[in-house]
Amino acid sequence: MAATSEATRRYTTADYRDFVHTGPGTLMGRYLRRFWHPVYVAEELPPGRAVPIRIMSEDFTLYRGESGAPHLLAFRCAHRGTQLSTGWVEGDCIRCFYHGWKYDASGQCVEMPAEDPSFPPKVRIRSYPTQEYLGLIFAYLGDGDPPPLPRYPVFEGEGVLTASWYLRKCNYFNNVESNMDELHVAFVHRDAEGFSELNRGLPTISGEETEYGIVKYGTRPDGVVRVSHFFMPNVLYIKGSPEDEGSGWVDHIAWRVPIDDTQHKSFTVALAHVTGEAAQRYREKLAQRRALLATLPPAHEVAEAILRGELRLEDVKDRPDIVNIQDAVAQVGQGVIADHEHERLGRSDVLLILLRKILARELQALAEGRPLKQWRVPEHLVATSGV
Repeated sequence: MAATSEATRRYTTADYRDFVHTGPGTLMGRYLRRFWHPVYVAEELPPGRAVPIRIMSEDFTLYRGESGAPHLLAFRCAHRGTQLSTGWVEGDCIRCFYHGWKYDASGQCVEMPAEDPSFPPKVRIRSYPTQEYLGLIFAYLGDGDPPPLPRYPVFEGEGVLTASWYLRKCNYFNNVESNMDELHVAFVHRDAEGFSELNRGLPTISGEETEYGIVKYGTRPDGVVRVSHFFMPNVLYIKGSPEDEGSGWVDHIAWRVPIDDTQHKSFTVALAHVTGEAAQRYREKLAQRRALLATLPPAHEVAEAILRGELRLEDVKDRPDIVNIQDAVAQVGQGVIADHEHERLGRSDVLLILLRKILARELQALAEGRPLKQWRVPEHLVATSGV
């Protein structure tokens, strides 16, 4: 019934430009569900553990079987609708806490302790494809067979690989559009450690559509160009400078994934190209950073306090996650959902405008049942080697 409703619904020009609402049945939600998204950091889900997760205003049950494989099922038991994640993992199945109904990884009910043996084969809940890659658990939430999970060879090389996430209390598109905005670096991060190489004057912004999304250029007054890449529909890839003589270049890739329309998670994978003793020093530095952050209020709470006027950015400038806080202040400061109707865009917003045009084109094609562009991540990513 839902699929028929979507196929027959009449969309308007406003729907083609609504990039912020991603719940079931929304045009942007339908588009995002055609892609794989990270939903959890792999090391945070041990075997035998089940957790509830919320993605694009839908609730799910994520669990890791005793075999080590991650599985994603519907949020509720089909019997009387209790939350399935409160149950027990048994092998690669999960048993409901309420009355013991047991489901396998395909969502098929395989056991009902108090019912006739002919009943379980008649009950099935929805399951979703999952894959583990680069320290993240990815899920495909769309209909039909999923496309191949994109691979990023540059992150499969030698070095120290880390996977992490943060919560931001605003719409995911605030963050996505910030990724189109090279100019903000000169102001939001003007005094942040590690940004001195970028802040040598205001950049001239340019870029173009590619086979994978958008390539972005930020040309500084001295001619140095920072190149970064945006993979459709919500992925940023950048290469960072070494922090010191003993550090290697660090590749970063981040997915901005809606929880609902008012908040999102950003999942980040970073590969520091260091080996041997340098790798050990890098791991120790990361461990010290994590230990310090564990003693401090979360970045999103600090940003909210700054926006309420209870703190100033200057008060927290020495925190190791200051860049996260600075971005949160700017993005949440736009409002939970940014007001596009009353904004005044200029020439530095050229890539933001380009992204909106691309998305509007794709959403209109989706609404009209026409072919969509098949985005392709190149086998070998290209990035600058200096900034």
